[in-house]
Parts: sequence; C-alpha cells; structure tokens
Amino acid sequence: MKVNTPHLACLSALLLVLTGCGQNDTALPNAGDWRGVNYWAIWCGPCREEIPELNALHHNSALTVFAVNYDGQQGEALIQQAAELGITFELLEQDPGPDLGVERPRVLPTTLLINPEGIVTDTLIGPQTQESLLNLLEVRRL
Repeated sequence: MKVNTPHLACLSALLLVLTGCGQNDTALPNAGDWRGVNYWAIWCGPCREEIPELNALHHNSALTVFAVNYDGQQGEALIQQAAELGITFELLEQDPGPDLGVERPRVLPTTLLINPEGIVTDTLIGPQTQESLLNLLEVRRL
C-alpha cells in the first residue's frame, strides 16, 4: 500500500492484522497472553479520550491491545481513521467477537478482556484508563 502523507508514514510500523474465521479465539493473535479488544469509532468522543490510555497500556506490555473499528472500515480508510485518533496498537480488520462468542457492542467504547485460554472474562463499557485495566488484570490473574 502506498502512503502519500507524512502523517500516515508514521504508521508504517503499525501492524494491520488480517484475520479469518475461526472456531474460537484463533482469529485473535497472541494466544496464550492476556489480550484486550477495544471497539471504537471515529465519531465516538469517549473513544477519543480513551485511546491515549490504551496506547500507554499496550506499550506497557502487560496486555496486548487490539482495535476493532465499529463501522467496519478496512484498508486505507481504517488506517486513516486510526491515525486521526492516534491509535498505535494493533488494528483488526475483522471483528473477533463472533469467534469469541460475543455479540457486537451496543455502546462505545467497549473493551473485552480475554484471558490466556481465550475466554472473555470481562466486557467493559465506557472509557477505560491504563490504571483501571491494570488493576482489573491484576485481580483476574489471582
């Protein structure tokens, strides 16, 4: 894919994960680790507030975070919208929810916490912070 703007060039290190259909969480990378799946949209104000917290959490390495665009954007449109929001964690072009046995969220932002066995332990509605997610992760690891 050719990137024409300097702003998008910064996203060259961003991994765009293309997933297929699976029977469980095989569509979601990093099996065996704690993972978070965040549903966001460009028009969602609380999503914009939450993104810096999720970026920090992802780069903290305690939890691998994945982003799913609620509106189903793909390819260049997905990358542009993620850049506009400043998302630096991994983008998923396909929603892993059906493979995880989870329905499409009705409220944004929504974040799923998934344990190393691939089970959704928590569905968190509304903006999250790095601290709140790390605290929940600590409780779930006990």
